[in-house]
Amino acid sequence: MTEANRDWRYWAREGQQLPPDGEAWRCWLILGGRGAGKTRAGAEWVRAIALGLWEPALARCERIAIVGPTFDEARAVMIEGKSGLLAIHQPEERPKFEPSKRRLTWPNGTVAQVFSAAEPEGLRGPQFDAAWCDELAKWPRAEEAWMNLQMALRLGTRPVAVVTTTPRPMALLKKLMSDPATALSRSRTRDNAAHLAESFMADVTARYGGTRLGRQELDGELIEDDPDALFARGVIEAARVQATPELARVVVAVDPPAGDGAGGNACGIICAGLGVDGRCYVLDDATLRGASPARWAARVVALYHARRASRVVAEVNQGGAMVEAVIRECDGDVAFTRVHATRGKMARAEPVAALYEQGRVSHVGVFADLEDQMCQRLEKGAKSPDRVDALVWAVTELMLKRKAEPKVRVV
Repeated sequence: MTEANRDWRYWAREGQQLPPDGEAWRCWLILGGRGAGKTRAGAEWVRAIALGLWEPALARCERIAIVGPTFDEARAVMIEGKSGLLAIHQPEERPKFEPSKRRLTWPNGTVAQVFSAAEPEGLRGPQFDAAWCDELAKWPRAEEAWMNLQMALRLGTRPVAVVTTTPRPMALLKKLMSDPATALSRSRTRDNAAHLAESFMADVTARYGGTRLGRQELDGELIEDDPDALFARGVIEAARVQATPELARVVVAVDPPAGDGAGGNACGIICAGLGVDGRCYVLDDATLRGASPARWAARVVALYHARRASRVVAEVNQGGAMVEAVIRECDGDVAFTRVHATRGKMARAEPVAALYEQGRVSHVGVFADLEDQMCQRLEKGAKSPDRVDALVWAVTELMLKRKAEPKVRVV
């Protein structure tokens, strides 16, 4: 193998290139769209520091942290993926991966430990020279995991971290972008088009080109709240919790799709609970896209039992009696309530948005797809906001449904 083929820096694109040696960076933040080559850049950087290929610009590191949103995602993408660590090494230099120990060991003795951001306590205790963090914007407990990682980066003369992620508006990412110790690189999906299927590029460009979602997911831009959206990310973030008090009541809300199969809308499925403290807690987003009625009904029933819910609440404007029928085919004993949309989506969502603004609704963990949908404007004629519709029905059932007033007997 020639030196040019061995060293990633000879043929990486601009957005994947290591920051200049003279920059005093502690974090190299690589923002990019889907398929833009972020994973490859992160994996090549780990390979280089594990083998000492970029000395003296970066010294060889003997202890490396590999952090993904979950262990399964870290393994599937960062380690065993097509652009992951095992794929980019030559046979004689490839590390040995031990999944049970969550560990990679190189022939020269370098060791990398694999961590899940959903389990930030795992980062307490170990210490490292360097870290590779993937999809930071998806991390379930981002602030806590990042803080523990910074405490662990204490070996060597210059401990550093590389972060590869498609951006989403979140406090930690914005903090890193504004930090003078962060070197920032950007890459767009189309920059890597030569390595992506033509059909994929044509499809995503036609669907999302020029849209707010496309700017974020394809161009790697950090998109803030839509000023015309009913819900604000800052409000959601401020009320976010990791656990709930005792729940007095739990419901599963369903917004059935308008059509079946891949061409139809998603089936919005949201589970929420009413705490004994009088606040609402969003517990699950189990939304399914392109599923048959039997499949989404099975998911609804499974979630109903898993959460020990007291009721399934389903909009029946689209499916009528069919919605209840398919759910009862899975379980005839499910407590079921039909709801009819007699007002527009905006009018139904406004009272729920007011509860969020009052700090009376909390998300238990992160629901990225739901929150993205919430923070976009609800436009007439736009594609159904399936997750938001289901959320509105759940919160309405728990917090806004008026109880029947007792009849007064006149004597």
